[in-house]
Amino acid sequence: MSAITVLSNPAEVYRYGANIGFYGLAYVMTMVVTSEIFLPVFYRLAITSTYEYLELRFSRATRLLGTVLFIVQTILYTGIVIYAPALALNQVTGMDLWGAVISTGVVCTFYCTMGGLKAVVWTDVFQLGVMLAGFLSVIIRSVVVQGGVLPIISDSKQGGRLNFWDFDTNPLRRHTFWTITIGGTFVWVSIYGINQAQVQRYISCKSITHARLSLYINLLGLWSILLCSVFAGMGLFSVYKNCDPWTAGWVTAPDQLMPYLVMDILGDYPGLPGLFVAAAYSGSLSTVSSSINALSAVTVEDLIKPYTNISEKHMSWIAKGLSLIYGVLCIGMAGLASLMGGILQAVISIFGIIGGPLLGVFTLGILCPFANSKGALSGLVSGLVVALWVGIGAQIYPPPPEMSRPLSLTTEGCNFTTTDSLNWTSTALPTQPASISTAPVHIIDGKPLLADNWYSLSYLYFSPIGTIIAISVGLLVSLFTGGWKLKVESKLTLMKEDTTLYHLFQLCKDRVLRRTGKLDLTRDRGERTGSTNPAFCDVELNSTKNSITS
Repeated sequence: MSAITVLSNPAEVYRYGANIGFYGLAYVMTMVVTSEIFLPVFYRLAITSTYEYLELRFSRATRLLGTVLFIVQTILYTGIVIYAPALALNQVTGMDLWGAVISTGVVCTFYCTMGGLKAVVWTDVFQLGVMLAGFLSVIIRSVVVQGGVLPIISDSKQGGRLNFWDFDTNPLRRHTFWTITIGGTFVWVSIYGINQAQVQRYISCKSITHARLSLYINLLGLWSILLCSVFAGMGLFSVYKNCDPWTAGWVTAPDQLMPYLVMDILGDYPGLPGLFVAAAYSGSLSTVSSSINALSAVTVEDLIKPYTNISEKHMSWIAKGLSLIYGVLCIGMAGLASLMGGILQAVISIFGIIGGPLLGVFTLGILCPFANSKGALSGLVSGLVVALWVGIGAQIYPPPPEMSRPLSLTTEGCNFTTTDSLNWTSTALPTQPASISTAPVHIIDGKPLLADNWYSLSYLYFSPIGTIIAISVGLLVSLFTGGWKLKVESKLTLMKEDTTLYHLFQLCKDRVLRRTGKLDLTRDRGERTGSTNPAFCDVELNSTKNSITS
């Protein structure tokens, strides 16, 4: 959860409807899969970098490729996370956009270089509170302005924003129940199950039960933020149902709608616009710091330690230097983020294209004992190639509007005669395009045959495609290269004792046996006291039954 949640989720609801609320189901499935499949293995191995697992299970080449992919993915993501709140700050305060980007990056880098994982985790705790406070200030004020919660729900219903009952199975549709729950689960499992920034947190818990508990408590936080962001989006639509600032040209991108609303309805209340900016920033500062922390840890553990013999003291200085270098790289990436269009879609596309194949390789290692290093490497490469092919194709040939289905927006109620004090088109980047996903698509002659089907696939399916291709190719190659002869250490794969289901089954079994054991006095006596005399007959005397009634 970061500034991307604060800025993009409400804009998503405003333009496409509240069906992103189905992410709530994806979160549940993510926590169950993470705590039952990935957590037990990583916790048992007590590794610093998740990519160490790939070498233990497969080979050094697989580990290096996984590490490089993680570094690329995290730098791309962190750049977007730095850019998003800088954009909000630019719009709310008029502060120079690039000044804001660079200052965010510098603050994050300093705070990450100086503080350890403990600092990162504790800032996250406060971050959640500030994010909720920022959302609640917007929600409460929009409820007051619109005259209650019911008018907001009514406006959203009339505007088609309450589009929850969309069970269309067409994979080309941008958002339906299936794309969000299935595609969303794959994306979030790749974040919670195998991403270094998350795994390093729950491995630091003092017991596996604590680690599992932390995941499920975290689920409550995810739900509360999702609920707030969806309702804030409904409030945004209710306020601007008759006059859309984006169509009117008062903002240049949908991601600026939330800061615009904040200045519009909270501008007269000192401190509240600042609270919203703090909500966006608190999300980003700790997200960026944990990303830089993870990048530094992975580089030291996977790219430096195996090849050098340096003392721990020197290694800690190298780690701090790397934090600095990655901070600079992420600031540079923020420049590219300004050209990526819709922020939320850009982030999920990055996690899908790179995270999907990585998730496939880890799943292969943990669940398939006969998968070997040749299979893992070929699966990872083929999954990445296919996911990149679909992802880049979707950027070049965006899906047609009938698949993304942006909902109607109007400017009928706008007063264009007065000079609007909140006209922000001048302060935004002139190069920033409107969201890629719904820009009017001009049919180009000579468009490839795949453009209408393969490239129009919902961006949420990039991750499942990468994962499934990686697992399928990995299994086939492993079987053809003698994988069934492989003997893998049991600690590197999922064991039945790792699952909660196994322990629940054992608990029920013990209780049932204990109950039946009380009724059967002869049970297991042979094992406990030696074999009983076969000529001897055990009879339980029941005095109440045998008593003669007078």
